[in-house]
Amino acid sequence: MIWIDTIVQGVLLGGLYALFAAGLSLVFGIMRLVNLAHGDLIVMAAYLILVLVTLLGIDPFLAALIAAPFLFGVGWLLQMHVLNRTLGPDILPPLLVTFGLSIVIQNALLEGFSADSKRLSVGQLETASLALGPVNVGVMPLLTFISAIVVIVALNRLFYSTSLGRAFRATSDDAVTASLMGVRPQNIFATATGIAMVVVTIAALYLGTRANFDPTIGPARLIYAFEAVIIGGLGSLWGTLAGGIIIGVAQTLGAAINPEWQILAGHVAFVVVLLLRPRGLFPRAVD
Repeated sequence: MIWIDTIVQGVLLGGLYALFAAGLSLVFGIMRLVNLAHGDLIVMAAYLILVLVTLLGIDPFLAALIAAPFLFGVGWLLQMHVLNRTLGPDILPPLLVTFGLSIVIQNALLEGFSADSKRLSVGQLETASLALGPVNVGVMPLLTFISAIVVIVALNRLFYSTSLGRAFRATSDDAVTASLMGVRPQNIFATATGIAMVVVTIAALYLGTRANFDPTIGPARLIYAFEAVIIGGLGSLWGTLAGGIIIGVAQTLGAAINPEWQILAGHVAFVVVLLLRPRGLFPRAVD
């Protein structure tokens, strides 16, 4: 029974990692942009939610709802006026620019909020649990996992069932041809980053309510996001969920054996999957 509970907790933890990775996967799938500041943007969003909660005295869920449109605008402006200028056949410029952005965000947060750890309080939900068959699960981990599924379903529907999604796919396949058909790739890329920032807001909400955060934890969140994306297969949103679950289960099983092995076990699972499936479990397409 203990091992069943451990696996269930790992699956729920995987939902959080899938939320970290979904926005990264979306952006990479559309514009092949590797955003090294993604983890720091999640932390920045968590601090924005914290500020709204503190100033307005509102629930973190409502604060996230307010923050999401603002962060969509931040993502749109960032892509339109900064990142679009770096896109091209050379992958080095966007890597350098987003690395620099990561450093700027971390130092700005340190200046504004100090290095002290913060947390978003959701009251009784923090300790509430539900009995699901033979195991008890926390309400917040369960909400996190459900939110991850909802986000991935919504992104898939957007990507494959809307005119905006068709523009995303056309621009991803051939930006030059898409522009000849009236699509403006720069606007499409900016919209994609804006949507990714909405997903970042959701990830930040659950990051802040499930654990302490500080200005320096962004790179660690980025590593989990990268691993989930690569395990699932580049460009596959459902694969991203599978990747997050694999990392989450590996970490909880490792912690059950020896608490010191928790983080290492997730990285070992990542390496094992790469050895067996170098392109990930569900690669979107073969080049």
